[in-house]
Amino acid sequence: MGIFDIAACLITLAALFGYVNLRFIKLPTTIGVMLISLCFSLGLVLLSFINPAIVETGKQFMENIDFNEAVLDCMLSFLLFAGALHVDINDLANQKRVIAVLASVGVVLSTFIVGTIIYFLLGAFGIEFSYIYCLLFGALVSPTDPVAVLGILKTAGVPKSLETKITGESLFNDGVGVVVFLAILGIATGKSDGSFGDIAHLFLMEAGGGVVLGAVFGALAYYLLKTIDNYQVEVLVTLSLVMGVYSLALAWHMSGPLAMVVAGLMIGNHGRRLAMSDTTRDHLDKFWELIDEVFNAILFVLIGLEFLVLSITGHNVLLGIIAIPIVLLARLTAVSIPIAALKPFQTFTKGVIPILTWGGLRGGISVALALAIPAGPEREVFLTMTYVIVIFSIAVQGLTLKPLIKKVTS
Repeated sequence: MGIFDIAACLITLAALFGYVNLRFIKLPTTIGVMLISLCFSLGLVLLSFINPAIVETGKQFMENIDFNEAVLDCMLSFLLFAGALHVDINDLANQKRVIAVLASVGVVLSTFIVGTIIYFLLGAFGIEFSYIYCLLFGALVSPTDPVAVLGILKTAGVPKSLETKITGESLFNDGVGVVVFLAILGIATGKSDGSFGDIAHLFLMEAGGGVVLGAVFGALAYYLLKTIDNYQVEVLVTLSLVMGVYSLALAWHMSGPLAMVVAGLMIGNHGRRLAMSDTTRDHLDKFWELIDEVFNAILFVLIGLEFLVLSITGHNVLLGIIAIPIVLLARLTAVSIPIAALKPFQTFTKGVIPILTWGGLRGGISVALALAIPAGPEREVFLTMTYVIVIFSIAVQGLTLKPLIKKVTS
């Protein structure tokens, strides 16, 4: 099956599921599309008892799609740029301490808490995985997913300062989380000796390089936008910025996600305000809003369809269910400690800890990272556990976040 056929099927399913959700179910788009896609997958599995060829066709279709590559090497660039485009950099600067600590110390702390508890949990079930692989699992479920978070925040009614904290953290911590995951993966596979120098070099090249790359090319794009007034070409410049810089980041082993966030913030603030006419600004906003909605829908269709190719066992699902409160506990700890430390220097919105804890959604990035684990028993167990956590996070946490916000802020 060619790439056009795959794209045609995914967009058709996304359109169909999006219509059904909007017309009949009326859930937030990301949640509704994912749940319908998951039900569709379950339906195919049930129909396979009548005609096994049905589910085999679905599996063959999904096996043609590299979920890890589709998310991390393609869709994430568009989604992060589109998300950063509408974030006010001044609001972000006002919350910079909290965002910086949550996106760095919070991710690392959560990684070690989850990894350590999961190590002992698996041992209690008679599963002997090395501690480093358990830390790898901790790393892939610790970052909050900006795609899932931003999709839910649109309808959640979060206070402005708190929305900035959640948005800023989700935009930056996935880049940090990927670097932490790569550092631990290098140790687990023997490609890194785990020395401080190796890890520091990786962080400097990946995170630092991504930020610099995004800033340099964001500034270049800003200059180009400022010297012309033609919305078709200006939209094309932003599109080339996303695709070109992300490709460079991947080729140069720098953090593409962080590059996209920095570039999106520059264009969304200085570019939109100082380098664009009202006509260009209107077209640019509509273009990237549409890109955001389309790729969001496709991503959550893929999450639902991924069920078809997972090696689901009751044992692994049970482990995933048990891991849910562990991940939430780690998130609570990773949020509470930094906020407690910063309280003498900053005022926080009422209910900030429960909202940040429950609003730390996991999504497609966690599944994509789980698929990056080398083939083996660790991958099979952790992939199913991750999938269970992601489904719970989006469906349960996502649907109950708005009532929680109303309750703790009233």
